[in-house]
Amino acid sequence: MTAVRDFITGSWRAVPVLGVTQILAWGAIFYTPVLIVPLIAAERGWSIAFAMGGFSVGLLTAGLVAPTVGRAIDRFGGHVTMTIGSLTGALGLALIVKASNPIAYYAVWVVLGVGMAMSLYDSAFATLGRIFGVAARRPITALTLAGGFASTVSWPATHFLIEAVGWRGTYLVYAALLAGIAAPLHALALPRMRAEADLPVNGEAARPVPKVLPARGLPFILVASAFAAYAFVPSGLSAHLLAIFTRSGIDAGTVVWIGALFGPAQVGARLTEFAFGRDLHPLSLARGALTALMIAFVILAVFGISTPVAAVFALMFGGANGLVTITRGAVPLMLFGASGYGRLMGRLAGPFLLVQSAAPLVMAFVVERTADAAALALAAGFAALALVCFVLIRRPE
Repeated sequence: MTAVRDFITGSWRAVPVLGVTQILAWGAIFYTPVLIVPLIAAERGWSIAFAMGGFSVGLLTAGLVAPTVGRAIDRFGGHVTMTIGSLTGALGLALIVKASNPIAYYAVWVVLGVGMAMSLYDSAFATLGRIFGVAARRPITALTLAGGFASTVSWPATHFLIEAVGWRGTYLVYAALLAGIAAPLHALALPRMRAEADLPVNGEAARPVPKVLPARGLPFILVASAFAAYAFVPSGLSAHLLAIFTRSGIDAGTVVWIGALFGPAQVGARLTEFAFGRDLHPLSLARGALTALMIAFVILAVFGISTPVAAVFALMFGGANGLVTITRGAVPLMLFGASGYGRLMGRLAGPFLLVQSAAPLVMAFVVERTADAAALALAAGFAALALVCFVLIRRPE
């Protein structure tokens, strides 16, 4: 049992600190484009596809620099690297307000991509791995509980700010929050301790330390492929699923209500795992989550899109995504150990973010050239590929 004082003066202080900064980082950079980018496009006379392409450039940049960010966290710690990430994100949000030239606009998204790589889940997981060693699974799960509320907080707050101060004022407010709250929290409140490579902290050393696999060869390829394949699913569906439901005849108000189920389903699944899944290997968790997601796709295909079926799909998809997010940090930790965990997370984040950046554009191409059903089948195919990769992974003896 973790003592309350450990959340104030000990290593567990990292969880509430990162919980706050993750909500700020996700809410300020990742979740705002869906509401703000169309406004930018309309004001500057660009197509929405061109304007949203900047976001894809940001994700692409994040994937390219992720290995470097992971190595930096291993070497310097999250209190240094994530502080720089918050300030970089704040700089990008301030610059995008003035970036009326198309080249400058895309250049700013490169800056924001670097900020995302240094601020979002992968860097936070790497920071927890550095602090907790092999005992980082439960802190990672606890952190994702807070992160699950990012969209719930961000979208209403962004809508309110746009109405009050416009999209420029909104981005300036978020820039101030990253620079004035997230950066100081990272710099001053994150623990600076470093766990011994594969020894638990906080009195858990009596538990046997599991054997680990080398982070190379077929095991690493399968893990990287599994998460990269899965990255297509939430990225592609988040950009197109609600529009697909609308085109299927569900009214817009109901579609919004269905979309709102996703966040609570994520948090509910993570709470369940935190309460009851301590002894469940993260590989089993990933396999179970993806099996449930495949069942959700089958239900959608067999019964067609209606309001009840769409609601069930949103709940199952949200729950599965909530669990797979946990396994992004826990599977590499349990299979490959805590030694060099930041560098490992960076290597895994690279292909994940590259696929994530391409998914909305690929889904849009399929929707335009074929049909919504083909786009859903493509997403299901990537989920199936991820499941196959997880099934082929063998735990160390």
